[in-house]
Amino acid sequence: MDFDLPIIVTALGLYVAGVVSPGPNFALVSRMAVSGAKQSAIGATLGLALASTLYAILTMTGLALLLTQIGWLSAGLQITGGCYLVYLGLKAWLNGRPGTYQDSSGNVGSFWSGLRSGAIVNFANPKCVAFFVSLYAVAIPASATFSTKLTVLAGGFLLEIAWYGFVIVVLSTSAARLIFERFGTWIERAVGTLLAGFGLRLIAEKL
Repeated sequence: MDFDLPIIVTALGLYVAGVVSPGPNFALVSRMAVSGAKQSAIGATLGLALASTLYAILTMTGLALLLTQIGWLSAGLQITGGCYLVYLGLKAWLNGRPGTYQDSSGNVGSFWSGLRSGAIVNFANPKCVAFFVSLYAVAIPASATFSTKLTVLAGGFLLEIAWYGFVIVVLSTSAARLIFERFGTWIERAVGTLLAGFGLRLIAEKL
């Protein structure tokens, strides 16, 4: 198989910078992990990674660029994503007390509810599309081999799993739980403010 190592290293290096930067994805996973809903956090991680991989595939095939050029579709997606983030933020504020993360039905968060939340947050975030369009425009030339592109896709998926897996491990420790039990109300409200803030910014950009 014909791999282009410089392209792979450059693309994955840029991918790391994008994944570890603070944003709604990090806020979502960290909130689940620190509140003790480890299964939800794991599910959210997989949902985020799957959504990112799908957007990466769409970008490589040129469909993501087409999506950004359809004004009403792009705007609708962004407003929907913003509303969902505002909903998550308000929910964190209203439930802003130490306890285990609960899903939209008020039940203790499960793997599947986390998977759904992670996928929705990434699918409904056009910033994700913009990231991949710019990433692959800079790092992956049209002449790149299929093996190179496939390696970047697999590497990006694994990097996302590894980063948020690390976040889950760190925030699920007994020390992190003790801090949450003491300052849980303020942590929930801080995370809720971040999520709602990201959502309102997405909505405001299209209004």
